[in-house]
Amino acid sequence: MNKWGYLSVLIVSITTAIILYIVKTNTLPAITYFPLTKTQQFEQTQTDITLFSENGEDSYEIQWATTSISDSPIYLRQDASLLFDNGRLRGVRSKWKQDTDTIIMKERLFHEDSSLFQAITFHHGEVHQQDKSIQSIQHLSYDQLYVIDSPTSALESFEKPQNNYEAEWLNLLEKTTRQQLIFHWNQLFTHFDIDSSNYLSVPLTSLTTYQSKPLPSLSQQDTDKIIGQLWEGLYKNYIIPATAKNNQKPNSYIPIILFSKDHDHLLVLFELNGKKQQLIQKYKLTTE
Repeated sequence: MNKWGYLSVLIVSITTAIILYIVKTNTLPAITYFPLTKTQQFEQTQTDITLFSENGEDSYEIQWATTSISDSPIYLRQDASLLFDNGRLRGVRSKWKQDTDTIIMKERLFHEDSSLFQAITFHHGEVHQQDKSIQSIQHLSYDQLYVIDSPTSALESFEKPQNNYEAEWLNLLEKTTRQQLIFHWNQLFTHFDIDSSNYLSVPLTSLTTYQSKPLPSLSQQDTDKIIGQLWEGLYKNYIIPATAKNNQKPNSYIPIILFSKDHDHLLVLFELNGKKQQLIQKYKLTTE
C-alpha cells in the first residue's frame, strides 16, 4: 500500500472514531421530566446507609445502597444518588437500565472520624405508552446515619439517639454541619447578590419533605412537576460534572434550593471544585 493508501485509511479511522465518540456522548442517558403517569408506579424505593465494618483503629467502612422496584418493566429506568458527609459531597452514583423494573446500587466507602452521613436518591422511570406518548414515574428516598468514632469509646452508629450519649453526639454533629453549610450558603448568596428573604430555602437533602406535602401555595401536582424538572436540571448541571472521570473526588457541599415566594422560579446554588454556580429554572405550572 502506498503512502496515499495509508493516509486514506488513517483519515477514515479518525473520522469513524470521531463519529462514534459523538454518537456515544449524545446518547448518554439523561433524566428527562415527562408528565407523571397514573398507570404505573414504584412498589419500593429505598436508600440505606449502614456501618459495615471497623477497619483497624483508624478507619471504618460504611455501605451506601439504593433499591427501586416498579410494578412492571419500564422502557428506561434510572436512579441517581448523592452521599454527603458532614455536609460535604462524598459520592455520586447513577445507574440506568432499559426494559427493567429493578435498579440496585451498592458501594462501600472507608472513612475516619465521627460523621453525619446523608444520602438522597431520585428514582425515575421513562414510560413509553402504546399511543407513542411518553410519561414518567418518580420518587425520592433518603437516609441518614450518625457514626461515633471516638478514641475514648467503641465505634458505634445510630439513626435515632437511644440515650443521652448519642443525643449529645447528634447535637454536636448536626451543629457542626449546620454551621459549615450556613457559612457556605451565605457566601453563595453574597456572590450571586441574592436576597434569601424572597425565597423558601431548602437543602437538597430535605427535598423529601415535599414528596407528600406541597410547596407553599402550590398544589401537590405542581410540586411534583417542579421537583421532577429540578432533578432534570440537577442531573445535567451537577451530577454529570461531579461524576466525570477526571473528577474522582469532587469538592462540593449540599446544594441549597431556593423556591421563589412569588411562585415563578427556583434557584439552585452550589459550588463544585471551586466554581460557584447558579441554576435558574422557571416554573411551567399546570393550568387547571
